[in-house]
Amino acid sequence: MANMKHVSILVPQSAVIQAIADPKYCFDTVNRFLTEQGKKPYFITELVGLKNNVKQYDGTYTIHTNKLIQDVRKTDLIIIPALSGDLNKAIELNRAFIPWIIQQYQRGAEIAALCLGAFLLAETGLLNGKRCSTHWNFQNLLQHRYPEVHVQNGHIVTEEKGIYSSGGAHFYWNLLLHLIEKYTNRELSVLVAKYFAIGLNRESQLAYSIFQGQKEHQDDSIREIQEYIEQHVDQRLIVEDLAQQYALGRRSLERRFKAATNNTVLEYIQRVKIEAAKRLFESSRMSIKEVMFEVGYTDLKAFRIAFKKITGLTPIEYKQLYNKLFSFAN
Repeated sequence: MANMKHVSILVPQSAVIQAIADPKYCFDTVNRFLTEQGKKPYFITELVGLKNNVKQYDGTYTIHTNKLIQDVRKTDLIIIPALSGDLNKAIELNRAFIPWIIQQYQRGAEIAALCLGAFLLAETGLLNGKRCSTHWNFQNLLQHRYPEVHVQNGHIVTEEKGIYSSGGAHFYWNLLLHLIEKYTNRELSVLVAKYFAIGLNRESQLAYSIFQGQKEHQDDSIREIQEYIEQHVDQRLIVEDLAQQYALGRRSLERRFKAATNNTVLEYIQRVKIEAAKRLFESSRMSIKEVMFEVGYTDLKAFRIAFKKITGLTPIEYKQLYNKLFSFAN
C-alpha cells in the first residue's frame, strides 16, 4: 500500500447518524488491524462539515466535526452519508457542500454516496450520464428529479469514474467493504466483514469466527504438535501417527491435548483444516473439490459435514455468500 488516503466523511444536517459513525468506525478499524499486523495506518479519517457542531434529530444529538470544508484543501475520498426526513429541505440545508464536492472531484477525489446521500450527490451534476444506486423505495423519485442520472434498479453497489453509490439501509456496508478492498486488499476487507458480521449467516456467528488456535498454555510438546498440524494442513493426519511421532501414548496425547487446548486432537485437526478451507473460499475461485483436496480431505461428504459443523454453513453456501459479498459492484 502506498501513501495514506485522506477520507472526508461529510456531516450534513438531516443526516442518518449511523451513516456517519459507521464509516468512521470502519476505516478506524482497518487502521487498527494494520497496526496490530505491525504495519502503518492507511487512512486519515475526518468528519467534515459546514460548521463545528451539527445538531441532528431536532437537537437530540450533536456531532462535532474535525474540520470545516474550507479547511480541507485536498482529500482522496468523500463519503456522503444518507439523508433523512424531507429530502427537499435536507438538500437546501446542505447546498453549501456542493461547490466543494465538485471542486474536490475535479482535483481527483473519489466520492461515495451512501443510500439517500445519492440525492445530494446528484444535485452536484456529477452523476449526469452516470449510473447510480440508492434505496429501492426512492429510485423512482431520484430518476424523476434527476432524469440525466442512470438510476440502477435494485443494485447494491454501483461504481463509475470514481463515483460510488449504494442501495438502501445497511447496504452501505457493502460499499465500505468494496472501498477497503480497492484501497487496501481483499484480506483486510474479509477481516472487516467478519469483524462486523456483515452479510453472511444471520442465524449464527459461526461463519464469522476466525480459528487462531489455543496456544496460551504451558505444554510445549502439545504446542509443537499444534504447529505441526497447522503446517501440514494439506495432509491426512491421523491421531495415532501423531502420538507415535512425538513419542506419546494415544491416551496421554488426548488427555494433554484436551487439557491444553480444550479440543480433542481430531477436533483441532478439523478446525485447522476448515479454517484453511474458509480462507481459500474467501480469496480464490477454487471449486469445492479443489479446496477439499487442498486441505487434505478426500471424502466430499466428510468435508461437508465437518465444514457445516464448524461454520454453520455448507461449503457451497459459504462460497456463494462470500462471492456475493465481494462481487456486487456494477
